[in-house]
Amino acid sequence: MRLATLRDGTKDGRLVVVSPDGQACAPAPVRTLQEAMERWDELAPQLAAATNFPDPLDPAQIIAPLPRAWQWLDGSAFASHGELMDKALGIEPIKTDKPLMYQGTSDRFYGPTEDVRFPSEDLGIDFEGEFGVIVDAVPMATPAADCMKHIRLVVQINDWSLRKLAGPEMKTGFGWVQAKPPCAMAPFAVTPDELGDQWRNGRVCADLLVDWNGQRFGAANGEAMGFGFHELVAHACATRDLVAGTVIGSGTVSNANYREIGSSCIAERRGIELVDHGEPQTGFMHYGDSVRMQGTLADGHAPFGVIEQKVVKA
Repeated sequence: MRLATLRDGTKDGRLVVVSPDGQACAPAPVRTLQEAMERWDELAPQLAAATNFPDPLDPAQIIAPLPRAWQWLDGSAFASHGELMDKALGIEPIKTDKPLMYQGTSDRFYGPTEDVRFPSEDLGIDFEGEFGVIVDAVPMATPAADCMKHIRLVVQINDWSLRKLAGPEMKTGFGWVQAKPPCAMAPFAVTPDELGDQWRNGRVCADLLVDWNGQRFGAANGEAMGFGFHELVAHACATRDLVAGTVIGSGTVSNANYREIGSSCIAERRGIELVDHGEPQTGFMHYGDSVRMQGTLADGHAPFGVIEQKVVKA
């Protein structure tokens, strides 16, 4: 099952069920995805039962599946990304056996084709390709094995970052605020079964194809997560209940053979250049630059649709 949210003049949009070919849609029995998440056990069978899709799906009307959420928690579950970022940001590696995670802004998620506004090109504008999950209500201290059943939807995310601000904010010990503007979501939120056998061990085992200004930049696969999404959910709920509609990200998708398959963010490429050449050589984004992201299964199918955004001046 694939779900999308259409523009309707409200902040939360109108939820629809998407046809298998992605060309048409049917109204959902509730207005928003947040409502659906809060009543998932009741409504999921009705959503999945849709077989008649009377309305053409206009890509221009699609916004983020969940345009605003009660909570956005982002992990950093790919070891190769963490190692390169430590070098790129000039910080000491964090020694822990627990998942790394921070709480970001969730009052807005950009739609898949929305221009993204920034106040200055000098802030180190960067994209970050990720996968994520949306959960129903998760009770406090739910063990990881039981968290799998709370993962109701899988999404694809562009976690925008301002790198010139990230290092200084991390060094304060209080985490990110200015360095992390709103993220973007791909058009479709999908149930895990849509991924077939490429959803396994709580991981999206799909390639994330990233193009910057029309040139392939990376094709890392999501299977390399050091912690599965069920383990990230368990970490997040260790001392608090998670409300239905909480979004949890994987962190930048990264593979150890990054020199062969590329990267899902510019900062990682700069970290590679620092290791190989002693200094970064690739600059960050400028106004007018575009980024395209597409999570792709082995058969070439793109279950989440495509994120394609342009950087503009605020």
